[in-house]
Amino acid sequence: MQFIDLAEQYRLLKDEIDSNIGKVLNHGKFIMGPEVTELEQKLAEFAGVKHAVTCSNGTDALLMPLMAWGIGKGDAVFTTPFTFIATSEVISLLGATPVFVDIDINTYNIDPERLNAAIQKTIDEGKLTSRAVIPVDLFGLPADYDEIGAIADKYGIKVLEDAAQGFGAVYKGRRAGSFGNAAGTSFFPAKPLGCYGDGGAILTNDDELAAELKSIRLHGQGADKYENVRIGLNARLDTLQAAILLAKLKDFSHEIILRNTVAAKYTAGLGKRVVTPYVPSGLMSAWAQFSVLAKDAEERESLQARLKKAGIPTGVYYPKPLHLQTAYASLGYKEGDFPNAEYVSRRIFSLPMHPYLKDETIELIIKVICSDSSENKIA
Repeated sequence: MQFIDLAEQYRLLKDEIDSNIGKVLNHGKFIMGPEVTELEQKLAEFAGVKHAVTCSNGTDALLMPLMAWGIGKGDAVFTTPFTFIATSEVISLLGATPVFVDIDINTYNIDPERLNAAIQKTIDEGKLTSRAVIPVDLFGLPADYDEIGAIADKYGIKVLEDAAQGFGAVYKGRRAGSFGNAAGTSFFPAKPLGCYGDGGAILTNDDELAAELKSIRLHGQGADKYENVRIGLNARLDTLQAAILLAKLKDFSHEIILRNTVAAKYTAGLGKRVVTPYVPSGLMSAWAQFSVLAKDAEERESLQARLKKAGIPTGVYYPKPLHLQTAYASLGYKEGDFPNAEYVSRRIFSLPMHPYLKDETIELIIKVICSDSSENKIA
């Protein structure tokens, strides 16, 4: 059994993917070829924004807007400690300071009330300038952008949506990737919309920002290749990956529906045995992961062992919150500072999730978790 079955997806989309790759091999424009431009247009249309600027990976998709906004030493950027390190890493790479904010215990996303308090505390301390917040659409569920947007407006800070896991999700009628001043997403193969390598995109309605991002991804290019008007990156999405994404994007809306169908079956079967994900009214998750909570770390270990014995893979996202990582020891955080993130990290684990998960497989996973027997095995 696969945790994410990319082979089955390829089998179903093979003709379209192979045809698109063949076109690139024939025209030979492997860097910034026509498929890149076409993909950017279709991504923007899908998300409901004016601009999509593709780039080399999801990390650069978060780094580049911060660069464009001139964020650096002495600046505070607020984000959640319960996410992959790329979210906070980009803040640190620019010399700014990540200020962590605890999560909502139900959604696992950044808590707006605590965000407001953290910004006010930073202002009162007077050591850092509050510049931006990076909410994360964790596991595919959009953060609370109504509340976050109001707080950002109150304090005059930027909002950079981390939609790496959320692309394809919906928040009150709007697609993930359309919130804040800009959004960054990832096309890592395991993401809901993934390529066959690394890739990413920034989505925005800001014309000036989009133009600057296009310069940044090409070494700060100006009017031509050898005019450099700013310090930039080599952060282009290659044409082959764009061609693959164009093929996958055609079926993406249908795959999101299938993911939600899988999630509904899991929820119905597991709801009395473990804590299943909470999706607020008016929201639709992209289900990058289906993550459940055991009652404690010991039970998590037991359930994972039982599933492994039955041939069912699991994962833990994330076993140690960012404020407790060695990389951030210098910030002085300690255990107990963000109790919700720490509580969830000790109990959470993820089950296989992809659009093509068969009913019998879902039923077996539910049976193994809910039963005291460990006799069930994948043939």
